[in-house]
Amino acid sequence: MRTPDNSCMVTLADVQAAAERIRPFVVRTPLERSLALSERRGVDVWFKLECFQATGSFKLRGALNALQLLPPPRQVVTASAGNHGLGVARAATLLGGTATVVVARTASPAKVDALRRSGAELVQHGETYDDAETEGLRLSRERRIPFISAYNDPDVVAGGGTVALEILEDQPDVRTLVVPIGGGGLIGGIGVAAHGLDTQVSVYGVQSVASPSLHAALKAGAVVPVDVKPSLADGLAGNVETGTITLDLVKQHVRDVVLVEEAEIADAIGWLLFNERVVVEGAAAVGVAALLSGRLEVDAPVCVVLTGRNVSASVLQRIVAAV
Repeated sequence: MRTPDNSCMVTLADVQAAAERIRPFVVRTPLERSLALSERRGVDVWFKLECFQATGSFKLRGALNALQLLPPPRQVVTASAGNHGLGVARAATLLGGTATVVVARTASPAKVDALRRSGAELVQHGETYDDAETEGLRLSRERRIPFISAYNDPDVVAGGGTVALEILEDQPDVRTLVVPIGGGGLIGGIGVAAHGLDTQVSVYGVQSVASPSLHAALKAGAVVPVDVKPSLADGLAGNVETGTITLDLVKQHVRDVVLVEEAEIADAIGWLLFNERVVVEGAAAVGVAALLSGRLEVDAPVCVVLTGRNVSASVLQRIVAAV
């Protein structure tokens, strides 16, 4: 595992090496055309269904890549909104290591329940992701074992970038990639991989109004603290570390980051359930929300990454009841 710093660069070769490294352990998820959204928007729209990945999200990719690059016994600490923790826990189990996962006490019950069954040591601390990240970093120092950031780690970023390799192998004429953005690890890796293969591909990020950390950082030119409010897109919530490598990656590879409202995220979750028969969590639905609401104009063909499915039954029930 490389130590993140401002000079650290993730390359196409890093992403390609990650793809080979993790191949035995991950699902090559489907890429499917959405007839309904293509007709509604008048452009060819595809979905990369990372919601069908093992552990329920793309996060396993980066976790596996980072842990495989560590020497045994692979004892690690991480902080997570849930999905990254599940990925790290599964990677540790597959590789014979151990993981401690710190989440906020307010984390999604569905993700907390899954973490309790994951084999990892679960620590619930604080009221926000920021609190959990601070505690995870403290435990890493105290125990003298590596901290695997959900985003500020070049090996995690490279693992996430393998999503783009699969998209462009399956559909080389894709012109636009729409990617949920929280800490920026996934979109950073996707941007590196996509532009390493085709500089003409446009990459857009979508973030919730409730937690606009990298949207604000791009506007300010540096990481700035933002108020984080409760959101259906809990997997995207939280501030980012000062000096995170992802800000430079986003500056280099992302054309724009747009914001969507909570009602638009809820509508997108319901739309995907009723029109595509696909269950996704709020963080995965933001790209579809941006297209349905008209907040994002894109060149076709466009691929939207549906990043995960770990949503609480109570949230789905509420959304279905409102339709």
